[in-house]
Amino acid sequence: MKVLFCAGFSPIVRDRDESMRFYGSTLGLPLQVDAEYDYVATSELDGLKHLGLWRLSEAAEACFGTPEWPSDVPEPQGTIEFDVDDVDAAARELQSSGYRLLHEPRTMPWGQRIVHVMSPEGLLVGLTVTPAMRD
Repeated sequence: MKVLFCAGFSPIVRDRDESMRFYGSTLGLPLQVDAEYDYVATSELDGLKHLGLWRLSEAAEACFGTPEWPSDVPEPQGTIEFDVDDVDAAARELQSSGYRLLHEPRTMPWGQRIVHVMSPEGLLVGLTVTPAMRD
């Protein structure tokens, strides 16, 4: 078998309206409802640039500076990152929309600037500027 690319990613949502608010209204993704199947999706985003297997301890280190995930934050079931034009502005917008940042925007040693938030479904969502992916 030869995998050619990631065809899609779909969080499993518990509250579709809340998830539509997060992904559609807050992040501005062009979500549409397919009336025939009552399915919310978009095909208007560029392709996936990275797929990784990230240990929970590595996610905790990236977010909290410790290999232990804090007990007061639900453990994420996955992570997704969206490159944005301005990470700091995106962080302010998330906060003003009522979302809790897991950490302030920071620049990683490899040059990526990122902020993390938990989605309504328990996904770790990164809003980022990743210079290496902007060729």
